[in-house]
Amino acid sequence: MRTRIDWVSVFDNAARDAGFVLDDCQRTAAAPLARLGDELSGRRRIFGSLPRGVYVWGPVGRGKSWLVDTFYEAMPGPHKRRIHFHEFFREFHSRYAAHRQEPGAGERAVQDLLGEARLVCFDEFHVHDPGDATILAKVVSALFARRITLVATSNYPPSGLLPNPLFHHLIEPVAAALEVALDVVEVAGPHDYRRTGPAPATGFGLGRYLWPGDPDRLAAAGLRIPEPSERRQVAFGTRTVTALAVRGTEIWFDFTDLCDRPFSTIDYLRLTDRYSHWTLSGLPVLTTADRDAVQRFANLVDVLCDRRIPLNLIAHAPLGECLSGDRLPPDIHRTASRLALLPGAADTAAGAGQ
Repeated sequence: MRTRIDWVSVFDNAARDAGFVLDDCQRTAAAPLARLGDELSGRRRIFGSLPRGVYVWGPVGRGKSWLVDTFYEAMPGPHKRRIHFHEFFREFHSRYAAHRQEPGAGERAVQDLLGEARLVCFDEFHVHDPGDATILAKVVSALFARRITLVATSNYPPSGLLPNPLFHHLIEPVAAALEVALDVVEVAGPHDYRRTGPAPATGFGLGRYLWPGDPDRLAAAGLRIPEPSERRQVAFGTRTVTALAVRGTEIWFDFTDLCDRPFSTIDYLRLTDRYSHWTLSGLPVLTTADRDAVQRFANLVDVLCDRRIPLNLIAHAPLGECLSGDRLPPDIHRTASRLALLPGAADTAAGAGQ
């Protein structure tokens, strides 16, 4: 007989070890995770109703990923997977294409990727592109068809996915299915722990936010400005991108080269497969940049942060000035919160995303 898990102690002890105490919103969100943990660890039947999953959403830096990670680590058994949604989306797209001509292509793609997993935890569940909404519908349908229990974190409630009013109707059936199958719980405490600390947060490896980016400041940070002879065309898949320098597993890009061209999140993931230390120079005040370039920058920050890639970010202005203003993408609040984790950013971050 399995030993019942004391979930209250699991969350309280993990918070204590991380140097903080659960706030009321975090404790409220922990309750449905504990309920799910009890159901999954105590189930005896192969058939029957599927346990309700949990969808944890709220503003950036409130501990959503920490809560789900703590739950995941405490869950016994091998049939579980935790995966960032960007990563899964990339691989699902590829596997679905491989099975496109076969019956049940979505389920076959999920089988390829998740094997015998019965619990899947997705981090940063979101969609802003109408094409991705179509793929997301296939993902959700395939997961439920295979009787996989889903836990997800997001900055948006299911009804807030794909917020663009021109395309929101595409996501409404998916949102309805998620609300039926999952307990939707908001974590909206008063503190962004990434900024105020101690933080139940993950983030980049080493790296810095550098402003101004003058040679003396860069040299003090151990950065050698690229020579013109170091400029390279880097190939990945069928595409290429200009790098200012490639030094082993270290790569240096300019904002314009990397974000002002139509690269996708999948492209950035492919680059992080090859390069484990990044420098990005030329970060502008984002209200002066093309809106699509700003969204790509937000996607890039997500990828680097979630993969814990060390990032040196060289900017034209303090972080608060670079990331403030009207008409910026909705994800800019998450971007600001994540960049505030970089050493050197804290004293320039006030007002970011406001």
